[in-house]
Amino acid sequence: MARRHSGCEVLHQDFLNLSLEPMRYDGIFANASLFHVPSQELHRVLGELRGSLKTRGVLFSSNPHGHNEEGWSAGRYSCFYDLPTWRSSLAAAGFLELAHYYRPEGKPRHEQPWLATVWRRR
Repeated sequence: MARRHSGCEVLHQDFLNLSLEPMRYDGIFANASLFHVPSQELHRVLGELRGSLKTRGVLFSSNPHGHNEEGWSAGRYSCFYDLPTWRSSLAAAGFLELAHYYRPEGKPRHEQPWLATVWRRR
């Protein structure tokens, strides 16, 4: 559906088995997906994503945040990071934070389950 509506190249892959060309992409949109990568694989996966971005390429991610809990939730593996932990992981993988915000907009923080972050490849 994304290809049909955008006319752009769209990849559908498993984060644990990525096959990406180096320095090929201007941006990566990872909405509600990176939180399914187990913590022991996160640094490797982020490094592969970083390597596929062009110089100054951008990574957007939006994940439900929490207190660094990890495990099976509703039949899926999930990691619920807090902002300091998420920042540390992305910085260690070679990203520079451009922005972060909580969603949905206009609600009190306790009603904003999603942490959206925007990063640039260093």
